[in-house]
Amino acid sequence: MLLIGMFDSPFVRRVAISMKLLDLPFEHANWSVGKDFDRIREYNPLGRVPTLVTDDGEKLMESAAILDYLDERVGPERALLPRSGPDRRRALNLMAMATGAAEKGVQQVYERIFRPENKRHEPWLHRCRTQMSGALAAIDRHLGERGLAQWLVGKRMTQADITTVCVYTFLNDTLKVAADPVVYQSLGTLAARCEALPAFQETRVPYFTPTGPRGGAP
Repeated sequence: MLLIGMFDSPFVRRVAISMKLLDLPFEHANWSVGKDFDRIREYNPLGRVPTLVTDDGEKLMESAAILDYLDERVGPERALLPRSGPDRRRALNLMAMATGAAEKGVQQVYERIFRPENKRHEPWLHRCRTQMSGALAAIDRHLGERGLAQWLVGKRMTQADITTVCVYTFLNDTLKVAADPVVYQSLGTLAARCEALPAFQETRVPYFTPTGPRGGAP
């Protein structure tokens, strides 16, 4: 399989980590949605990442769809998302908050990169920061309420943990959320534990500041 996109994207990275944890080998096209936009569009008309090309040539786009395919491929016993019931709904809800926080973070980063300071709309940036911080705080609170539990859902790592840590690391790299007045202590502990694992270390790269048209997102 071929995974297209740079690992500094939390959406690409969560797919790569999932594939490593599930022992699904893949080649990696380290393409930027800025400078490699036209090349990516040969596989995905939106020019967005991640895009996954399966072994039989099928092209999958949007990280949630790719993760669903990976879980289907390995079967319910190894799937990273709980198969049904409250745990599944809870994991999906946590993932929605995490990816929503990432999207609001990306919007802030783009404002900073692509707009001159006098063109930035502060009320919009404040709204994005409020949404991002609210989502992170809710996840942090949920984890804190689980007491001695190591993971966000159930008794093992799930996609909720992978996605949340990828997003938290991205937002800390780009916006320094760990220094936010709202202290995400439980999230920081979860991130430190996960980032020490081989699958996370092998996909950890600095944020690459885009300089051209940007099409990256979920």
